[in-house]
Amino acid sequence: MDQTITALKAQKRNPNRINVYLDGEFAFGLNRLVAAWLKVGQVINEAKAETLRKQDSEETAIEKALRFLGPRQRSQAEVEQRLTKYGYDAATIAEVIDRLKEDHLLSDDDFAAMWVENRSTFRPRSHRMLKLELKQKGVEENIVQKALDQAQDDETLAYMAARKYASRLSNLEWQIFQRRLGGFLSRRGFSYETVRPVVKQVWEEVSLDRDHL
Repeated sequence: MDQTITALKAQKRNPNRINVYLDGEFAFGLNRLVAAWLKVGQVINEAKAETLRKQDSEETAIEKALRFLGPRQRSQAEVEQRLTKYGYDAATIAEVIDRLKEDHLLSDDDFAAMWVENRSTFRPRSHRMLKLELKQKGVEENIVQKALDQAQDDETLAYMAARKYASRLSNLEWQIFQRRLGGFLSRRGFSYETVRPVVKQVWEEVSLDRDHL
């Protein structure tokens, strides 16, 4: 059934949304971008109204996704989970994901590379733990491995983590130093084979620094 647009009114609480009135009665609200091409007197049918509602759902989903992406990069799975939480259907979410990718605003390759680089710089941990973290973020195995291939090896990462932490342990005796630093590195996912020589090396460096004070 055809209906005529009799009014287009900005919402008082949200001027970016437009209330659409058909045949004198409120019909639905639309994002201002979606409503931009409508005009009073225009005749629309139910199919057109449904298309407008679908476009509105996609635009509001895009806005929510962009706000979610604002503070930092996110994985595709994280964005999908957030939009699902907001109640969007699978088709709308897929459309939003495609648009974000096309605009280079969403990339699991970039996300994984950033995650590994950030962790390695500020909180070094093993490849095993990095892989686990990224898989928990929903990143595919091949993308995770590609990011890890660009990372430093476990021995280097363990040494970086140990040197950062060792300043807290510099006045301890060997047995306590070994236990605490070894436990710290183990919690970061490093194997015993990696931890043992790194702890010994850092102990020797800390002892040398202490002797020169």
